Amino acid sequence: MIDVEIAIVPIGTDSTSTSSFIAKSEMALLKHPALSYKITGMATEIEGDNIDDIFDALKDMHLAQIGEGAKRVQTSIRIDDRRDKQCTLSEKVASVKSKF
Repeated sequence: MIDVEIAIVPIGTDSTSTSSFIAKSEMALLKHPALSYKITGMATEIEGDNIDDIFDALKDMHLAQIGEGAKRVQTSIRIDDRRDKQCTLSEKVASVKSKF
């Protein structure tokens, strides 16, 4: 299972609001049904089994904001590519919470 966190920030827009740009990135992610994802307040978490599918989705998400008119885009990506066992994002959270 490959887990990814991506945060895409449009720069050079006419507003401090970024929700319309983020929405375009999320719509681009919908074109990748093999991936599951969760939108959070600061980023999007993505899960999948194929690294090529994930990188294609990340590229589409990044380019969607440029297509929306952002003159500059900063994208931060964190990848956890664990090969020894399957572990979803929710299972990782549950593991930590079980230790409280």
